[in-house]
Amino acid sequence: MERPLDECIPTRATLLLRLKDLQDNSSWQDFFDTYWNLIFGVARKGGLTEAEAEDVVQETMIAVAKHIPDFKYDPQIGSFKGWLLNMTRWRMTDQLRRRGRSAYATDGQGLDEALTQLAMDMPDSDLEKLWDAEWENNLLEAATLKARRRLDPMHYQLYDCYVNKDWSPEKVAKAFAVPVGQVYLAKHRVTESIKQEVERLKKELV
Repeated sequence: MERPLDECIPTRATLLLRLKDLQDNSSWQDFFDTYWNLIFGVARKGGLTEAEAEDVVQETMIAVAKHIPDFKYDPQIGSFKGWLLNMTRWRMTDQLRRRGRSAYATDGQGLDEALTQLAMDMPDSDLEKLWDAEWENNLLEAATLKARRRLDPMHYQLYDCYVNKDWSPEKVAKAFAVPVGQVYLAKHRVTESIKQEVERLKKELV
């Protein structure tokens, strides 16, 4: 039996309250699973190496754990989305500064200029645009993953081959030995489930 949507995705405010308990490993795992790819992707597209981006993810998670007790969920004042962006931005800047110090460690010449240039390589406005774009992509991926966990595996396989792999309905039906109508039905059910997840997350991940 499928679980109600409300049971599968906790409200964002509830999750934030649960994160204030640093011993709540389940909530922190949920938070990490939802956001690590977003942070990593933005860091990589922001010019950091894979190793630097991994450090940004780890350090951002640590920073969130340190500051989450003081975070007040009030969309009228500031969104969680913007708050997390700031946490990520500062960790990215830290990585750029470390890179600059390493590059100029031998003679120390031009260090201040180098750090300034590194910090200016991606203006705040560009980073915010990148963050918004990656946020939407991450939202869809997170919604798809959550929906997939609740759906009949066969339905998702039919949907995946038809929609993601671009197989014809007839090819999918033949491969899985099902009627063509079942392929269309699976696509409809999975698509609607993902849409519901996306709309729910849009309301929660403000």
